[in-house]
Amino acid sequence: MFYLLDILGTMAFAISGVLTALNKRMDPFGVFVIAFVTSVGGGTLRDVLIGHTPVGWMLDLNYVYIITAGFFIAVLFRKKLDRLRVSLFFFDTIGLGVFTLIGLEKGIAINLHPVICIALGTMTACFGGVIRDILCNDIPVIFRREIYATICIAGGLVFFTLRQLNIPQDILYLATSGFIISLRLLAVHFKWSLPSLGNR
Repeated sequence: MFYLLDILGTMAFAISGVLTALNKRMDPFGVFVIAFVTSVGGGTLRDVLIGHTPVGWMLDLNYVYIITAGFFIAVLFRKKLDRLRVSLFFFDTIGLGVFTLIGLEKGIAINLHPVICIALGTMTACFGGVIRDILCNDIPVIFRREIYATICIAGGLVFFTLRQLNIPQDILYLATSGFIISLRLLAVHFKWSLPSLGNR
């Protein structure tokens, strides 16, 4: 289940990256690079910080294959995806939920404190998108008023709460990722946001 969620998150972020790059009218190489860094950027930073090198995608070529597949799927079906205004948001949201979970488990595997595990989960989920947005000359979503990283933190709290209840692992994974995805959808639908600290 854990590996399946990892693959799903990688595919989702790859498609998200492709759709963003296509909107910026990049050439095929640029689109692939954006897809790649969106998918593995957060995980790469996480692995470097915890000393897990070579980083995950360098040890498992399935990640490269999945990103490449996501690239071709998004490019070939871009017209259908473009008709769906929520497509970019949808794939980004799936990746957010799944990658938060992956970061949490990486921290637990090396016995880090839950607070640090939640930080790793947030980093894994958000920083691929940060790199994507910077390369595409956009203000990263994580730095806007829209609730984004806060959702990952809330998901981490839910994860550790349920974990204390000895819930079966597969259910724990699905419940946590489902909570993050649902909260993200609700936040956008109801336009929840954090207050701005800038001058008005």
